[in-house]
Amino acid sequence: MKETPFTQKHINLGAKMAEFAGYNMPISYSGINEEHQTVRKNAGVFDVSHMGEFIVKGPQALELIQRVTSNDAAKLKKNQAQYSCFTNDQGGIIDDLIVYCIEENAVYMIVVNAANIDKDWNWLTSHNSNSAELHNISDKTCLLAIQGPNATALLQPLTDVDILNLKYYTFEKGTFAGVKNVLISATGYTGAGGIEIYFENSDGAADKIWEALFAEGGPKGLKPIGLAARDTLRLEMGYCLYGNDLDDTTTPLEAGLGWITKFTKDFTASERLKKQKEAGVERKLVGFELTDKGIPRHGYEICDAGGNNIGTVTSGTQAPSLGKAIGLGYVKKEFAIFDTALFIKVRDKLLKAKVVKLPFA
Repeated sequence: MKETPFTQKHINLGAKMAEFAGYNMPISYSGINEEHQTVRKNAGVFDVSHMGEFIVKGPQALELIQRVTSNDAAKLKKNQAQYSCFTNDQGGIIDDLIVYCIEENAVYMIVVNAANIDKDWNWLTSHNSNSAELHNISDKTCLLAIQGPNATALLQPLTDVDILNLKYYTFEKGTFAGVKNVLISATGYTGAGGIEIYFENSDGAADKIWEALFAEGGPKGLKPIGLAARDTLRLEMGYCLYGNDLDDTTTPLEAGLGWITKFTKDFTASERLKKQKEAGVERKLVGFELTDKGIPRHGYEICDAGGNNIGTVTSGTQAPSLGKAIGLGYVKKEFAIFDTALFIKVRDKLLKAKVVKLPFA
């Protein structure tokens, strides 16, 4: 398994480790529920250095990004970020991603999911017909997500960037914990607020930043958090996870991502997706909560009252903040209306559920 620069720190702290996207990653430290509540109520640090980062540069950079992503990157000003996705020729989602505009029309960073780095890089390079300058900087880039309502207040003493007033989906470059050229972004995957910091691990930068984070924030309750709590946090917000709720067979329109699918430009499969929008989707991703006791899991059948299959659970958990079982799943469009009764098949039992609005939290 691959390691991040923080892997040994996780092990030394007693984290439960497991393979994730080819990396030895911390799944939990003190327990999912406790870690989840730490982020919801205070602040926590996630090592997500396994994620992928690509630099796209030059006069053709924006043109390439516009052709391969669904959102309209031409709207990005310097220091703005944008949620988007790569679509394949059939309109399925190759990956969901974030585009960072470092210099307008000249330099961009694309951040992709860890499990899809090679697939995404091959897709990007194979469509680079106008010779934009591409660099895969995934292996040398560290990424820490410091999330929670108190995250920016705890960390402001460590940086010259005004992170207290950094607007959502914007970023600045500055010094953080004495390390220069750190990209500090008001993004995250928890819905709890906070920042993400990108930096190159040179001259011991990873150690410096990790130690400074906990020296400054530790006395105020800042804690390391594992990927299991990251999953429950994102699910409470209704955020999609690639490989569960999104994949090569699901279109952004089916996944409720029409807001990142802009038909004001041409991109891969845009004509196919335009036709799907005009005709209407046959299935939709919905949020649901169980009214019977039980926990929905990925792959469980979703049925109607007669026990007929109408869809599949893509994500499910017992939500720590809500005290109830929740999930996401694709259902036939006629069952996607709020308050519609659903039944989740668990070991031959049909557990009652209902469609609810997102986010759950």
